[in-house]
Order: sequence, then structure tokens, then C-alpha cells
Amino acid sequence: MGDTVVTVLGLGYVGCVTAACLARLGHRVIGVDRDEHKVKSVLEGRAPFYEPGLEELIREHSATGRLSASTSLEEAIQDADIALVCVGTPSEKNGNLGLEQLRRVSSEMATHLSRRSRRLIVAVRSTVFPGTCESVVRPALGGDCAAIVSNPEFLREGNAVKDFMEPSLVVVGGADAEAVRAVASLYAALGVEPCLVSLRTAEMIKYACNTFHALKIAFANEIGALCGELDIPAAEVMDTLCRDDRLNISRAYLKPGFAFGGSCLPKDLRALVYRASRLDLKLPLLESVLPSNDEHLRRAIQAVLDLESQRIGVFGLAFKENTDDLRESPVVALLEHLIGKGRNIRVFDPHIRLDEIYGSNQRFILAAIPHIGKLLDSSLETLLAQSDHLVLAQKPSPPYAELIARSGVPVLNLVEADERWKCSHDVVF
Repeated sequence: MGDTVVTVLGLGYVGCVTAACLARLGHRVIGVDRDEHKVKSVLEGRAPFYEPGLEELIREHSATGRLSASTSLEEAIQDADIALVCVGTPSEKNGNLGLEQLRRVSSEMATHLSRRSRRLIVAVRSTVFPGTCESVVRPALGGDCAAIVSNPEFLREGNAVKDFMEPSLVVVGGADAEAVRAVASLYAALGVEPCLVSLRTAEMIKYACNTFHALKIAFANEIGALCGELDIPAAEVMDTLCRDDRLNISRAYLKPGFAFGGSCLPKDLRALVYRASRLDLKLPLLESVLPSNDEHLRRAIQAVLDLESQRIGVFGLAFKENTDDLRESPVVALLEHLIGKGRNIRVFDPHIRLDEIYGSNQRFILAAIPHIGKLLDSSLETLLAQSDHLVLAQKPSPPYAELIARSGVPVLNLVEADERWKCSHDVVF
């Protein structure tokens, strides 16, 4: 947009850093806050709080006029192209977010929008639960005077200026493509490709990132605690783990899908948790992994039970595609529940031939479902012909996916997150 006029609502930690850094990028920025001390600090070229590099930015750009501040919201948004909402959303006693400041500032903006000659783009930078922009901000602003966008921040205290100027992620979400592009253009000088997503996706990404960070810290601490009990150098374990950037520190396994199973993950988790308990060591995070997996499987089972069809075909029997390993396959647990509820089940797995499996693999499936041979079809065509609904428990290869799509049999997809719980006739991978 070039020399965009930006109003930053809230001069707290996020707002003040955002305002100073946007001024550094060449935009004209007005920070607005009810706290006269914060406003006076910015006008005098001082930071209201300590953050490395922040005071220098405020001093430089308040002197050039690119950064200013006011206690008047009406004055601050009068000529603004974009308003970035950076107010606090503190925790309430029950853990919910406190949205009072967001409601207040949205309502106050609404009283001034009618006096503007053009639409205002309102980008919520505060951390809010998915749906908040739609349920709180949009109704408060009302009408067509504003376009609503989500633009979550990813700033760490003590490193915030650097995080802003050298971002690893820029996210902008909304239904108005023009408004989304306008907010994304604020960061164009940073040289990072912005992720343009839907409104609720942008709100959710912030939570996904923060909970993943917390999860990694807790995981490292629990592994470290166990290492300490076993007189193993924890740093060496974790440093070595991080050297694998193909499976460990990577996109691997970070795609929502079906429950995990197989001969390794459940067994090793159980062993580690058991051995830790023998050392009187509580590892709540690691102890919760298998119950979490069980709960995810329960959701999948319920989704299938909710289908009105009695004749159900299941694609996949092994614990994942491209293997014939049936040990601790979540599909087997799924079949047990469906059979117990009286559903007429047929199964097809391109890699399962009962007369060719043996050992523990064979013992597991026969112990779980002794009559599994009577449920297996030798071809997908046969399965589809006998099914009123198809459940995908594995990702089919392209030829099978095309055959399923042509069959017209409704599909419940348990392996693709965006299609899960949806019934359709199309299977696209």
C-alpha cells in the first residue's frame, strides 16, 4: 500500500512493539491508549516498558513524525487505512479469555465509523479464540463500514523487536480478499511470504503455535526428568533427537488423521511410562499420550456409528497404508465396536492376505476378530457393491481413490482432517 496510515489500538506489550516496528517499515502509525502514561512516553520518545531495541525505535520514529500517540480513539482512526487491535485478553478465573477490552474498543470504534469517508480495515492482533472476530468484533462494529481481519502476533518477550523484524511466520485471515491483502502488505518489506487464510484459521493458528511450544517444553522436561533418574545426559539425548530433521524436527506426523497404532509407538510408550512409575516418577504429558489416542479413536468410532447406513465398507485394515502389519491397528478396534453394535461390515485392504500373514501379526487379528476372514473382500469393487457407506481408515492410492469416486458410494473420511466427519461422493487426495 505504501506509506499506509495505521492506528494501533492498545500500547501495551504487543501494541507498542507493533507500532514502533511498523513505523520502522515506513508506515505512518498512531498508537492510541486510555493510559496517559503510555501515550506520554511514546510522544516523548520513551518506551513505556523495557524491551531490547524498543526505546531506540520509539525515539527515532517519534522524532521523524512517523510514530505518534493519542488518548483519543476518534482522532486516531479518523484518517487511518488500517486499525490494528492490540488490546489485552487476560485469563478469567475459569480459564476463559476476558474479552471486555475487545468489546469496549470495538464498540467505541463503531461510534466513529460513520464519520469516515471510506471503509476501515480492522485487524485483530490480540489472541482470541476462533470465532471471536465473528461473534464479538463484527456485531459490535456493525454495517459495512469496516472489514474484519485476523492478524495474530508471534512476539516473544525479550526478543519481540527481532521477532517482528525477522518473522518466521506472518498470518493474515479473513473473508475480504482485498482487506487481507492490504494487511499483509504492511509486512512486505520484511521479505516473508504471508500465509493468507480464513478468519477462524488465523485465530486458531496462534493457539496451535503456542500450545505446540508449551508441549515441546513439557516434553523436553519430562524426558530430562527421566534421564536424570537413569543417570543419562539429557542434553545429549535431546541434542541427538534434534539432529533428525526428517522425522523429529519436521512436518512429519503433524497432519491430523486417524489414531496411531502398530508394533512400536503404543508398546514403547507403555514401557516408558511403566518404567518411570517404578522410579516413582510422574510424567503427566507422556502418560496422557495413549489416553489421548484412545479418545481420538472413540471420536472416529462414534462418527461411524452416527451413520444411518447398516451396510458399511471399510477401506484399510493394517495400522497404516503400505503395510500388512495388523498389530494394534486402530482399525481393528473400530471393527470390533461396529460389529458389537450390529453393523454389517465388509473390509478391503490392498495389502492384506490372511493366508500370507503369520506369527504375532496373525495371532493379534484372530484374537481380536476370529471371523475376520469372512469380512474381507478380495477386491474394492466387491466391497463397494455391498456397501451403503464407505469409511476410509487408510489413504487410498490414486487408482483406488478414482474407483471410489466413480462408485458414487458416500464416503466418511477418517484420514484427511479437512474431510473428517463429512460424508461425500468425492475422494480427492
